[in-house]
Amino acid sequence: MFKLCCALLSCVIIAGCAKPNDPESLTQSSGGYAVVSKLATSAYAQDVEVKDSLAYIVQGEGGLLIVNVADRARPRIVASCQEGVRGYSYKLALKDSIVYVAAATFGVNVVNVRNPLSPVAVASNIAIKPAKSFSVFGDYLFTSISESGVKIADITVPSQPDIRGGIQNPGYAQALTTTQDSAYLLVACGEMGVALFDVRDMQGGFGYYPQVGWTDLPGYAVDVATMGNRPIALVACGRGGVQVVDFSDTAHVRVIGSYATGGYAKEIAYRNNRVYVTTELRGLQILSVDDPSSPKLIGVIDTEFALGLAVDQKYVYVADEEEGLIIISIPSY
Repeated sequence: MFKLCCALLSCVIIAGCAKPNDPESLTQSSGGYAVVSKLATSAYAQDVEVKDSLAYIVQGEGGLLIVNVADRARPRIVASCQEGVRGYSYKLALKDSIVYVAAATFGVNVVNVRNPLSPVAVASNIAIKPAKSFSVFGDYLFTSISESGVKIADITVPSQPDIRGGIQNPGYAQALTTTQDSAYLLVACGEMGVALFDVRDMQGGFGYYPQVGWTDLPGYAVDVATMGNRPIALVACGRGGVQVVDFSDTAHVRVIGSYATGGYAKEIAYRNNRVYVTTELRGLQILSVDDPSSPKLIGVIDTEFALGLAVDQKYVYVADEEEGLIIISIPSY
């Protein structure tokens, strides 16, 4: 009888954990942005990227999770890959059918997702450490590695990142991105603000990439995005909130605007004059940058501990360490 009771109790617990949507938590909306679904992940969700109808989520010690989001209101887990994914998975980048996973002191894990129902860890590169974040630049993988700057790897053979060079930046490299015209690399340098490097010779092979610009910022720069083809950077600076940086004159990079998020500005994305920033305990905040010198808060979605995010034309996807994957609709404007 005791065993039967335990079995029934286990079924109830599993059923509760597997339920993707809590109706009471899906009524939240702000500024026209509305939560349409939530999916509890099997471990602590850290970052998310979306391609076509699939979301790829790294989840700390839980490795990589793949979720079908074809129906945004009913996301469903299709596969996971933990075996062979070393360390604690923080960030990811997609390149064709390969997922690169940043695992700090364990370097970079490489997962083949050609068959999303059966992802396979195919390699790891411990030499690229401590891996913080990525930017894919053609056939190159740029990895921010804290006090060691940026490592550049050739991924012509996608499953075998081949280190070919590096960039030494001020401070501790936390995250990076390239401009839309592939001319510059911007690096969020922790306590040393944001630095700008000329990578226009990248297509001709590896060489020397000079630092052409820099500015100090309040707080701790942990992520950076650009405003499309405009020479403006958006920097998530932890307790320093969001800083808007003009680099049109690389010799005089300067802050032209800012917004105090209240929470710890963690990851940042830009689309259609809107800035999306995760702020840990303060959830997701959405800013209008119609006037970049004066960002304005237009929406807030409360979450438990918002970390990573991805944005497409209609939805925002938040990797929340406590709640898992949260999908939010974007209003028409």
